[in-house]
Amino acid sequence: MDKTTAPTLSERWTAARLTKMATVWCCVVTAIVTMIIGFTWGQWVTGSTARAMAATQGEETILKRLTPICIAQLNKDPKKTEKLKEMKALDSWKQTDYVQTQGWATMPGEQNPETRIASECAKVASSLAAE
Repeated sequence: MDKTTAPTLSERWTAARLTKMATVWCCVVTAIVTMIIGFTWGQWVTGSTARAMAATQGEETILKRLTPICIAQLNKDPKKTEKLKEMKALDSWKQTDYVQTQGWATMPGEQNPETRIASECAKVASSLAAE
């Protein structure tokens, strides 16, 4: 009786080894799948997207910091109550222009009012007028 021996682990590993081309394609597919997962679920972004997000966040932060200055300038106005009533009577899209005209959205050291600050200030001022 001739007894055949089972192949050793190294023999089985050598027999199962991928070709170089198959190894390259496995690496390419793995890289692509990693990128797909990273950009969809991993919250990866490109450099240009990150810059755009940072710029938007910076503008929103500045807006949030400057709106209270606009409200403070409104509160210093001696005719605040009358002007708030006038502003409340206007259409919402005209309220921004009203805030700019009153000079409340002109920041200290600036020559002209900022439209986005005036818009946010008008929203806050409208809620003050409702009180």
